[in-house]
Amino acid sequence: MKIGELAKTTGCSVQTIRYYEKENLLQSKTRSEGNFRLYDTSAIDQLLFIKKCRNLDLSLSEVRQLINLTQSPDDNCDDITEMIDVHIEQVEHRIKELEGLRLQLASLRDSCSTNRTVDECGILKNLSEN
Repeated sequence: MKIGELAKTTGCSVQTIRYYEKENLLQSKTRSEGNFRLYDTSAIDQLLFIKKCRNLDLSLSEVRQLINLTQSPDDNCDDITEMIDVHIEQVEHRIKELEGLRLQLASLRDSCSTNRTVDECGILKNLSEN
């Protein structure tokens, strides 16, 4: 199948597929007589795997590591577990940061009531303070 059909089948854009190829995460097996990249069903599986990893916010480097680890199916999977544990810690840290941000925004919102002019806006006054 050509890249357009692969994109349609997987829900990824053609640009994303080309980017993953450039990053050596995905490869076309052959080319047509017109020099078009051709993909087989393994490309669908590979692209869906990458897509799932990216939906979990794994970095391209982490995705690359996972793809490389799949080449050694009999090896111990401790490296994979450790990677996910580190990722969980990063997510927990981001959640704490976002909770702090939410509190700051709520406090900022509470500094202004309705029926005020822009000049009287407590939010803008708080944002303008040094």
